[in-house]
Amino acid sequence: MRSELPSGGTDTIQDRLGTRSVTLVGLMGAGKTTVGRRLAALLDLPFHDTDHEIELVSRMSIPELFESYGEPEFRALEARVVGRLTAEGPQVVATGGGAYMHEETRSLLKQSAITVWLKADLDTLMDRVRRRANRPLLKQDDPRAVMRGLIETRYPIYAEADITIPTRNVKRDVIAQEIIEALDRHLATETDR
Repeated sequence: MRSELPSGGTDTIQDRLGTRSVTLVGLMGAGKTTVGRRLAALLDLPFHDTDHEIELVSRMSIPELFESYGEPEFRALEARVVGRLTAEGPQVVATGGGAYMHEETRSLLKQSAITVWLKADLDTLMDRVRRRANRPLLKQDDPRAVMRGLIETRYPIYAEADITIPTRNVKRDVIAQEIIEALDRHLATETDR
């Protein structure tokens, strides 16, 4: 079922997106994949996770890609995957934590998507990333210090996203609904221009 606008308008969010996707950006552990899946279901749009797509194309895991080719080559592959996905029309796309840091990817997303930054605090992120061992950037002696450094360098860039949604330890449905409401407001301001 297509999601009606919270304001009760006759156009759906999907109609107003046109050919653009809704792309979630943010640090690892922010909930881009879990919230993205729920958001896609609520909007009746396809969902894609760029990390999963990269693993399918390369036939390697993200940690294997980092180890074998390094971060610059991984980011170039990621940019190509984001470009392909956004060219496929409206959908919800969850990006890897570093994707939006890549200038080419960021520029592409500004043209072909509405970007939503899922902003989380350090404690929330650390609590979530401890549950998974496949975080190449955190394979350090002090993962908390690494995450703090990522927050300092990446948050100013993530702030360029079209929409910012604070994510926290609530159900993914709550965050997905907040995104829908923010999309409605954002799309309304585009119409008013």
